Amino acid sequence: MKGSSTIVSVLALVAVAILYVLYFTQSNKTGETPNEKETVSNVSGSFKIAYVKADSVILNYELAQYLHDEFTKKQEAYNSEFGTKRQSFEREAAAFQEKLQRGGFLTEQRAIQERDRLVGKEQEILQLDQDLSGRLAELQATNNKQILDSLLSYLEEYNKNKKYDYIFNGAEILVGNEAHNITAEVLKAMNERYNNTK
Repeated sequence: MKGSSTIVSVLALVAVAILYVLYFTQSNKTGETPNEKETVSNVSGSFKIAYVKADSVILNYELAQYLHDEFTKKQEAYNSEFGTKRQSFEREAAAFQEKLQRGGFLTEQRAIQERDRLVGKEQEILQLDQDLSGRLAELQATNNKQILDSLLSYLEEYNKNKKYDYIFNGAEILVGNEAHNITAEVLKAMNERYNNTK
């Protein structure tokens, strides 16, 4: 997502630079610079633009909702697995403390062995937590990439007929003409395409 925001920002900067160059370099026959309305009409006549509110698409895209539900299920399963092992360890650690305080170990060596076993088990639990967190982060990144790829591939297909010069991410647009907002049209078509492939 961050990469697409950078691309959109660069494209917007290029568009502004083009407008700047056209405004200050274009002159009419008498050597005067054209007025602002003439420049804007020349530039706007040469660019066909639209924008999509990508965050709105992601929130309402049925594939994104499905992937989010699947991610939530896996997250709950991972949390349950980690929680069960953590509780088991805490019970064993409490039992060890109690046994140590009442002198329940026959030898000091046996108490040290049990302590070392519990330290090893705690390390395993911490490693499990890192592994599960890593898997969840990987899954989230894969889901985000799948959604973004789906959006971009649809926009490429969509633009074959529409012939826009630029389709911007609406999250980067502060003020814009709603006539150029194609979010609803894109979202509807993407959901139809997703439902047809299910």
